[in-house]
Amino acid sequence: MSHPSESIFKAVQFYVTAAYPCSYLPRHEARSQVAAPSHLIGPEVYSALVEQGFRRSGLFTYRPHCDACHACQSIRIDARRFQPTRTQRKTARRHSGLVAHTTDLHWDPEQFALYDRYQKQRHPGAGMDEDSRSQYTQFLLASRVDSRLVDFRTPDGRLVMVSIIDILKSGLSAVYTFFDPEAHGSLGTYGILWQIAQCRQLGLPWLYLGYWIKESRKMRYKSRFRPFQILTDGVWTEPDVESL
Repeated sequence: MSHPSESIFKAVQFYVTAAYPCSYLPRHEARSQVAAPSHLIGPEVYSALVEQGFRRSGLFTYRPHCDACHACQSIRIDARRFQPTRTQRKTARRHSGLVAHTTDLHWDPEQFALYDRYQKQRHPGAGMDEDSRSQYTQFLLASRVDSRLVDFRTPDGRLVMVSIIDILKSGLSAVYTFFDPEAHGSLGTYGILWQIAQCRQLGLPWLYLGYWIKESRKMRYKSRFRPFQILTDGVWTEPDVESL
């Protein structure tokens, strides 16, 4: 089994899960490589793991480790060199009146209600549309790293979007974002633009967006934020976007 070899990981173990149905490619099976035990994966270790293609879901730190498929590719946006497209500039202007409030992770019934509506309308039948309070808490509010919760509200105080982000040594990691499923104007795109702006404000070079899958319509939006890098064989490189 391959695993990171830096000394920072000397107390961390890595194992591979059994196969399970892939969430992104129909008729595919997936496996994950998991870093454990979770209580040893603090901010420094996690930052180094993200550099090697891992991300987290709650206390679960993993990366794809499929037997015969390499479709999932880690992607990060170059925040310093990022240039928004005309459409992205329009989206930023449309939502420029939203007020962002950043806090530590915490339970909030209003945010959970928005999450529930988002899952039921955007991802019906995917299992997450039936999440209970405890499942939501384990998925988004459990963390042993430097995590923040950001809620976005209209000037009159209406909640329209929530983002969970991790602060790393080299950037921010976008954990999850959910928003009003009936809102217009690409709130998800605005959320990423806001996170890129935060990277710049904090002097951090990268925004990590998890995994990009060329064959998945759900994932294609990530490659619209340019320039970006893909992790290939342990090395971050900037691809020729014309070939994608």
